[in-house]
Amino acid sequence: MFADRIEGKWIDAFTELFEKCAVKPGDTAAILSETQSRPINVHLAELALMRLGAKPFHIVVPTPRNPYPVPVRSTGSSEAIGRLAPVVSALSQAGFVVDCTLEGLMHAPETPEILKAGARIQVISNEHPEALERMRPDPALEKRVRAAAKMLRSSKRMTVTSAAGTDLKVNMEGASTVGVWGWTDKPGTLAHWPGGIVVSFPKSGTVDGTLVLDRGDINLTFKRYLQDRIALTLEKDYVVKIEGEGPDVEMMRGYFAAWGDKDAYAVSHVGWGMNPGARYEALAMYGQRDTNGTELRAVPGNFLFSTGANEFAGRHTAGHFDLPVMKTTITVDDTVVIKDGVMQDVFG
Repeated sequence: MFADRIEGKWIDAFTELFEKCAVKPGDTAAILSETQSRPINVHLAELALMRLGAKPFHIVVPTPRNPYPVPVRSTGSSEAIGRLAPVVSALSQAGFVVDCTLEGLMHAPETPEILKAGARIQVISNEHPEALERMRPDPALEKRVRAAAKMLRSSKRMTVTSAAGTDLKVNMEGASTVGVWGWTDKPGTLAHWPGGIVVSFPKSGTVDGTLVLDRGDINLTFKRYLQDRIALTLEKDYVVKIEGEGPDVEMMRGYFAAWGDKDAYAVSHVGWGMNPGARYEALAMYGQRDTNGTELRAVPGNFLFSTGANEFAGRHTAGHFDLPVMKTTITVDDTVVIKDGVMQDVFG
């Protein structure tokens, strides 16, 4: 679809990002990649860091063998480092880490140690740079995402409803909330680009009700707009019933079951997209090799529902679905933040 050559405009976009990350001349920066990483993004990261006068170095690890019975996509939990102590040590000392791994370090087991050492991690989602160019850092987005995260952190309940039949209730007390606007400039923090997402990881046993995935909603693990209606029944966090007919339903049932792991059926996080630059139709515009779907997670007004690992509920699994659900109404305590899929003017 695209010629994978270095474009000056793409170096500009990466440079703008790293400037927002407070990269200064003389700073040391580690570029972490694996043998199956997108080479052009690794190269663009190096050129942008050098343009800013930083001192980048590369850590390249072999992409590990997939130990699971199914393909793994978009988990946010890279296994590329494989707990190699010298790699963790180098990243911890780097100060600034550019993460170009396929899955990203967001939920990787080594990440807490790297962050605890004071490094900041900027995840470059495995997108073609043409998409990253469109999703450049937006200072106004940071303010809105911060406001949404503040609201969720002080909330007690979230309800999600839709004309399609969704009626989901989430007890938000004790949930851990993360707001991502696309960059990080503070030691010991992580962000991913593109940004524009706020999500909460509920505590154990706090999600109940029905989630209806309608035609046109998105299964990002499969990088697919749904053609079939799927009704999920949840009891105390777990999907206990999958109702519907058609290929989308059968593929979801099969992927869930393939893990042989009860926790693959459990809620990972709930939240919504907030980036006005993210486009719903973008998934139709890229081949599957050219997108990781992060833009779709950030589409404003989508209810971002995910199953799989939730360390705050004591659940660890590689099974994962990210499911942007359109046209829902989301109420946080008594405030409607999204109405029929449209963001409300409550975050400035």
